[in-house]
This record gives sequence, C-alpha cells and structure tokens, in this order.
Amino acid sequence: MRAVIQRVAKASVTIDGKVYSRISTGLLVLLGIEDADNTGDIEWLSGKIVNMRIFDDENGVMNESVKDKGGEILLVSQFTLHASTKKGNRPGYSRAAKPELAIPLYEQMIRQLSADLGQPVQTGVFQADMKVELLNDGPVTIVIDTKNKE
Repeated sequence: MRAVIQRVAKASVTIDGKVYSRISTGLLVLLGIEDADNTGDIEWLSGKIVNMRIFDDENGVMNESVKDKGGEILLVSQFTLHASTKKGNRPGYSRAAKPELAIPLYEQMIRQLSADLGQPVQTGVFQADMKVELLNDGPVTIVIDTKNKE
C-alpha cells in the first residue's frame, strides 16, 4: 500500500458536480492498493497515519497527531500511485490491484482508520471520477509505502 498524506486546513471530494464529502483541519490521504497488500499492511499504515506527529503543538513544534488534534481524515483511493514510469511515456498500472481485491481492502482501511481515529472517516467513491480539492497546511506532504517499513 502506498499513501500520500497531506496535512490540510480543508479538503473535499466532488462527484458529478456535487460535494460528496469534506473535512476541515485534518489529513487528506490518497491510497494506492497493490496485489501484494493485506490486512497487516492496513493495520500498520492506519496506525502510522493516525499517530504521525505532524501537527503543531502549543509551541509551534510538529509534535501532535491528527488524533491528538481531534482532526478529520478524508481517504481517497488512487490506483495511479502505483504507476510504473520506467518505460516510455505512458504510465503502466500493472502493480495496482484489480477492483475485486482493492475494494474490500479499501473498505477495510476505512473501518480501520475510523476505529483508530475514534470517529468516522470521510471518503471518496472507488472508481468514480472525483475532483479533489484541498488547502494544504504547511505545506506538509508525506509519502508512506508499506513495502518500505524498514
């Protein structure tokens, strides 16, 4: 699993011209799922996302997590995070999981993040044409890949 985590002042997902979901202060998480991913990846990544200390404390030091801040999470599936760009100019997506594997893992990630955060997580819609809007706070953007835990 690969995640792009962005600390945001606000973020939203619009589908067919209508706002589907939105958050205020928190994290926008773009999630790419590959064939090799499993429940262990979900548990590890969710823990990292919820507990990562990337929010300022009272002294202006990044020392608090989204959970500490009572912030929100917007989780959006994005298979293009597994694009291969080694050959030619058209990215290949053979590492991205097919929907029959990716959808259950995405749904499990939603449940795990909600449980770890202690509140419901906002989402996009799997395979929908989404317009994602955000106001990056910092900017703070972090990429995590569960295959590079070491």
